[in-house]
Amino acid sequence: MDVIVLGGGLMGTASAYFLARRGARVTLVERNRIGTGATVASFGNIRRTGRHLSQLPLAHRSLRLWGKAERMLGRDVEFRATGHIRLIFDEGSLADMRAYAQATRPWGLDLEELRPREISARFPGLGPEAIAASFSPQDGSANPRLIARAFAEAARKLGAEIVEEAEVDKITYTGCGFLVASSKGAFAADCLLNTAGAWGARIAAQFGEEVPIDARGPQMGVTEPLPNRILPVVGIWTRNKEHGAYLRQVERGNIVFGGAAERVSASLDPGHAVADPMGLALQLRAVARLLPAIARVAVIRTWSGCEGYIRDMLPVMGRSATTPGLFHAFGFSGHGFQLGPGVGDAMAELIMTDRCETPLGDFRIDRFNQGI
Repeated sequence: MDVIVLGGGLMGTASAYFLARRGARVTLVERNRIGTGATVASFGNIRRTGRHLSQLPLAHRSLRLWGKAERMLGRDVEFRATGHIRLIFDEGSLADMRAYAQATRPWGLDLEELRPREISARFPGLGPEAIAASFSPQDGSANPRLIARAFAEAARKLGAEIVEEAEVDKITYTGCGFLVASSKGAFAADCLLNTAGAWGARIAAQFGEEVPIDARGPQMGVTEPLPNRILPVVGIWTRNKEHGAYLRQVERGNIVFGGAAERVSASLDPGHAVADPMGLALQLRAVARLLPAIARVAVIRTWSGCEGYIRDMLPVMGRSATTPGLFHAFGFSGHGFQLGPGVGDAMAELIMTDRCETPLGDFRIDRFNQGI
């Protein structure tokens, strides 16, 4: 089977790899360079905590693949299962965490509840005012700058064609397949997989499938290195968006942080978002609540990127509702990084076998036409 994959971020490159591994003849077409869109702007969080319940089977599938990534892809993508801790500062958030932990237990997610003494003993320096925390020990982080290119190179070794800096001019459904005309030539295939991220809705609309999506950019930053090592990814349980910060420390000592500040507007043409410097002070106040030591550290860089946010914050994933042979996997609304390998594996299974062991029903594209 011939498959064209549109989009060279983590979703597209992972899909290309798993399709090629199942024997498909794959052509991946990317308008820029591999992994330079939403993937490289990502925080790098490998978390299951806080996900919509219907995403958890996919998140579990993906976590298993993250654990195999170095052996599977032949290079270290800096996946580290150092755990994910979410600090809690008020009774309402504690109740929210306990309700979520109870709801997710049947879905295979077991969260530890930590009290203040356990937090300070296991993770010194974090959230001195926290009244509790949740901890998921198997989660962690990976390097967004490495993963998409690692999948692309591994797919290429399996025979996939990776075409970069190719603007797509026209997509034609021929009745028995697809023809994609681009600045790097024309490509034909039996199936088309749309993994174009924030641009995915434009492709879907060409086939009569409308998706309510907004292009936004996260506010991200990184500090100079700190000598002390903070192993887990750190977040917060809160209903207040201004407090919703998160951070992780990379092995070189720098603290990567995000959250709290409003996501900036992003234009699909040319597809870039610029961090708002006015949001940095708000972010640092929120992050300092999680890690007070950050107040004495210099911020050396800030950035943003173009992500697609769907109205219900769930992705579009699965078969087209209008066109045989067309498949979608886009709109992961700022929380797709952990899901990436699982998305690629699930889409390859669906395309090549006409079935998928992971339930995808809540992500179908026609849900917006049914008032859901």
